[in-house]
Amino acid sequence: MDLKYVGFETVGTIGRNLSSEELTKRAVELGEGLIGMNGALMVDTGKYTGRSPRDRFIVDEPSCRDNIWWGEVNRPISEEAFNRLYHKVLDYYNANEDSRGVLVFDGFSGDDTQTSMPVRFISKKAWQAIFVNNMFIRPTNGQLTDFSPRFTTINASEVIDESWRMNGLNSETFIIFHLGRGIAIIGGTEYGGEMKKGIFSIMNYHLPLQGILTMHCAANVDKQGENSALFFGLSGTGKTTLSTDPNRLLIGDDEHAWSDNGIFNLEGGCYAKAINLTREAEPGIWDAIRHGSLLENVVYSEEKDEVDFSDESKTENTRICYPIDYIEDSLAATGKPSAAGHPKNIIFLSCDAYGVLPPVARLNPDQAMYHFISGYTAKVAGTERGLTEPKAAFSPCFGEPFLTLHPFTYAKLLREKMKQHNTRIYLVNTGWSGGTASNDASRMPLSDTRKIISAILSEKLEKADFMKEHVFDLDVPTAIDGISSSLLPREAWKVSEDYDAAAKSLVVKFRANFEKYIDGADSFDRGGPIL
Repeated sequence: MDLKYVGFETVGTIGRNLSSEELTKRAVELGEGLIGMNGALMVDTGKYTGRSPRDRFIVDEPSCRDNIWWGEVNRPISEEAFNRLYHKVLDYYNANEDSRGVLVFDGFSGDDTQTSMPVRFISKKAWQAIFVNNMFIRPTNGQLTDFSPRFTTINASEVIDESWRMNGLNSETFIIFHLGRGIAIIGGTEYGGEMKKGIFSIMNYHLPLQGILTMHCAANVDKQGENSALFFGLSGTGKTTLSTDPNRLLIGDDEHAWSDNGIFNLEGGCYAKAINLTREAEPGIWDAIRHGSLLENVVYSEEKDEVDFSDESKTENTRICYPIDYIEDSLAATGKPSAAGHPKNIIFLSCDAYGVLPPVARLNPDQAMYHFISGYTAKVAGTERGLTEPKAAFSPCFGEPFLTLHPFTYAKLLREKMKQHNTRIYLVNTGWSGGTASNDASRMPLSDTRKIISAILSEKLEKADFMKEHVFDLDVPTAIDGISSSLLPREAWKVSEDYDAAAKSLVVKFRANFEKYIDGADSFDRGGPIL
């Protein structure tokens, strides 16, 4: 195959879409990793065990300049600086002394034939080729014949930029996207998630401009392939756990899009957190650990021949990467595309550590917009160094780090699709009740939350009687079968005045966060708190 379009001249042998068996063998032979639990390949990603958001840049050029949501998330870099780094990457690949050759994966983002994007990944490390082979949609032999990538990612993780200050970077590490040329370059970090989330950012740019909503959410469907549902939520809210249901089929656990045809997964795999993984708690993920899957930064004992998933000495962000059809209860495992019709229900998950939000509430369209743009959850003691009290966290559209356009772009698309398809929106609190996380209150039992989700998806909740709570003016059901405690949060507190104080504190945080959206808010603030 010809890679001259990206500037490669003397790259040696090219291995295109090699099998996981070939790639695993190569990775072990080159010392990139070890075969461990159930035949899975285990690798370490070195210095970086998570994404590097401050090292992520988009080239400031005419094709995208007026569309990008510039700021902390999307940092601009000049065309000149990009070209200097691009030639550095080319020199690395064109070096004759490297006998490894080049590995290429051609595949797709988007399990929808009308809107999928052909993507190409180029790497030298075999495990990185396994990663993208697992995470993206694998082509048929026929699709490979006339394959033409719309976007190419060149992974040069062994390259660093010593002149980073001159180039306007944050460090020697760089993840840079040139939207006009359809190219991304990665240097200085081996973390696999940069490749995955890089393409998500690209899809978050291109699809909404075509009227297709991209979403950082999980999705599932009933066993008949109908009654699809979306689960939005930040880390720690239970998005993966609650969307994995033995009575339903998983469409995907992280990235989706909503077109005129319905919803579809943008990925072909899962990148699940592995910390404290047990077979009892997550049997589907546990059983996905086998030959072809990838374990990142886990602690392995060769003597015992086992992984200690509770060991976070390398990182708390240990990961498992596997094709989605490794999940038995997935739509992909049935041989069907990871796609479904328009969702009947959307669930916003929030882990409220202040004990203010109700266990479940039905949102009207204005409230749905307000909470979608707010993207609220809370961090609790133990999740960050020095954190002793709950800390509110807001991430617009529940996916700020990956938004390339202004949050209102996605919110307007969601509003249009909700209205067009009569989709119901619910807010579900998976956090604390009866007090804050720092005063020994109890977290919502997972069993109760599952009953709430079941009531939503079975439409029993829609037929329930509702009452108003008086902080966010939310509609709260008067009762749910199997849940004995009061669904009004104020009644769950022993001292009502303490609840009032916590509620006022949280409302102040919501309003302060929304200040940056007031200009041109398009009435999105109408669904906010009334306290």
